[in-house]
Amino acid sequence: MVEAVQLKAEAREGAGRGSSRALRRKGLIPGVVYGGNKNNEFVAVDEFSVRKEYMKGGFSNRVVELKINGGTQRVLPRDVQLDPVSDKPVHVDFQRLVAGSTMRLAVPVQFIGEGDSPGLKRGGIVNVVRHTIEVYCNADAIPERITVNLAGLEIGDSLHISKVDLPKGVKPTLQRDFTVASITAPTAVREEALEAAARAAAAAAAPAVEEGAEGAEGAAAPAEGAAPAGDAKAAAGTEAKGEAKPAAGGKAAAPAKEKK
Repeated sequence: MVEAVQLKAEAREGAGRGSSRALRRKGLIPGVVYGGNKNNEFVAVDEFSVRKEYMKGGFSNRVVELKINGGTQRVLPRDVQLDPVSDKPVHVDFQRLVAGSTMRLAVPVQFIGEGDSPGLKRGGIVNVVRHTIEVYCNADAIPERITVNLAGLEIGDSLHISKVDLPKGVKPTLQRDFTVASITAPTAVREEALEAAARAAAAAAAPAVEEGAEGAEGAAAPAEGAAPAGDAKAAAGTEAKGEAKPAAGGKAAAPAKEKK
C-alpha cells in the first residue's frame, strides 16, 4: 500500500488570477480539493513541498494527507499544472479518498529478476512496453507499484499481464492480455543474423546459376561426328578452286588436257 505523504495547507478565499499571483509570491501554490459528495474547497499548499514530491515521480498516485486548519483529509493528486518556462508546479487539484470507493489510476511498474533471465545473460535487452499500468483498486489499498518478474525469460519471449502477480483487489482496466515487456536481441546479434541469412540465400542461389551456365555451354557444343566450322569453310574453298578429289580406287585422276 502507498505510504501517505503529509502536506500542510491553508484555506484560501475564492479564486482568481490576482489571488493566485499573490499566493505564489508568498511561496504557496493554489489548489482545489473536490469529490466525496462534498463542496469544493480552495486551498493553498507550500510550493517547495509540492515540487519536492512531484520531482520524485508518481505524484499522481501517491496518497496525501492534507492538513487543513487543524483537520486532515486523505486525498490523491489528480492534476498538476506547470509553469511553461520554469516547469515549476503552479496549481494542483486533489481528489478526496472515500473509504470503500474504487479508484482508477496508473501505477508505475518495477522490474525484478534480471539476473535470473537467460536471455538477459546472453546479452538480450529489456523492451519495456508498459512503464505504468492503469488499474482499478480500492481507495484504502492503492498499490505503490506493480512488480514484474523477468526470471526465466529467453530472447524473443514476451511477458503479458496475465503472468504478472497483481496485488489483491487490483485489476487492469484493459480486458485484453496486453504485453508488459519483452526480451529482444541486441543490435549486434540482429545484424549477424541478417548477414547469416543473406549468406545462406546467396549460397542457395549459386547452384542454380552454375547449372544454367552448363546448359548454355552444352547447347553451343557441336554434335558428335560433325565437322568443325573452320574445316567446313576450308572444304568449301577447295571445291571452288576445282581441285580434283581422289578417285574411289585411291589414285588421283589425271587432269584433263587442253584442246588445241
